[in-house]
Amino acid sequence: MPDRQDIIWIDCNPQVGQEMRDIHPFLVLSPRIFNAKTSLVIGLPMTTAEYNADNPFAVAVGQAKRVKATQTSYVLCHQPKSFDWRLRRAKPHPLGGLSGGLFEQVCERLNQIICLG
Repeated sequence: MPDRQDIIWIDCNPQVGQEMRDIHPFLVLSPRIFNAKTSLVIGLPMTTAEYNADNPFAVAVGQAKRVKATQTSYVLCHQPKSFDWRLRRAKPHPLGGLSGGLFEQVCERLNQIICLG
């Protein structure tokens, strides 16, 4: 059951326009009790696309090891989404979760966009 700060694999398809597609890591923002009762998970997609190094809405959160190289992982704070994690067959990501400090940075960046208070 996904919980706040967990990183899971989620299938973003179908997608439209500039939305991410296919299976990506996804940082969970919503608490376990919400996720359990609704079957939804609210969070932010993650990517290793290098152009996000200059994206003011992306937070670098560590290194992702690929077959041929190590790349920086970014949380995309400008793309909050909700998915039905059960129907999309979400699975735990090998990273497990985001540290408290990095999670706080992500939440601060998201709050700059949607101004929750």
